[in-house]
Amino acid sequence: TAPGPHSYTALRDEAVKLFNSLQQLESERDPVPLMQGILQTCLDLPPLVDEIYCQLVKQTTEPLAPGGQGDLHYWQLLTCMSCTFLPSPPVLRFLRFHLDRRSRFPASEMAKYACFIREALGKTKGRECVPSLEEILVLMRRQEMICTVHCPGAPACSVAISSHTTAEEVRGRVARELVSRLGLSQSPNLFALYEQSRRREQPVGSTTLLADVLTRFE
Repeated sequence: TAPGPHSYTALRDEAVKLFNSLQQLESERDPVPLMQGILQTCLDLPPLVDEIYCQLVKQTTEPLAPGGQGDLHYWQLLTCMSCTFLPSPPVLRFLRFHLDRRSRFPASEMAKYACFIREALGKTKGRECVPSLEEILVLMRRQEMICTVHCPGAPACSVAISSHTTAEEVRGRVARELVSRLGLSQSPNLFALYEQSRRREQPVGSTTLLADVLTRFE
């Protein structure tokens, strides 16, 4: 896994370590912790984001075993990257060209990842935290997470969220359900979303990504 934010060496050395991690990813039986470590290094060292994107484009262009485990893991990491970081404009253009080329074969599993990644890149604005282990697992399957919101005076609400869902969006969905359940259509009350742990309880900002909140709880 990646080192902590205060134990990095020179940027070039970290780039070599990340390349070695990518090579290890090909044969990793449980790639999720390794993927999270790579993402964390990119979050801590932003100049390496473009480097990893370029490496992943290279690895998924002409894989030795198309559709094999190694190829699949590279596409899954590329999916996680696309929901966490935006590359620089030149790399983004290069990446979109790569995705469009793969999308010409819509029946393949990799084409489905390419379409998912392209859509994600249009929504990603940057993350405070890297995806949680749970989020990485659902991204590997191109699915959404289920977020449980506990409501006073009503059963908990289960809300499907993506890596891009904001607290404002979830608050709106839950509020509409509560208004319907409790007959509050004429009530002037407002609703807020809170995160609560053993140590603190605080409101969640409207633009906060719920995925980041879940990572903090992890």
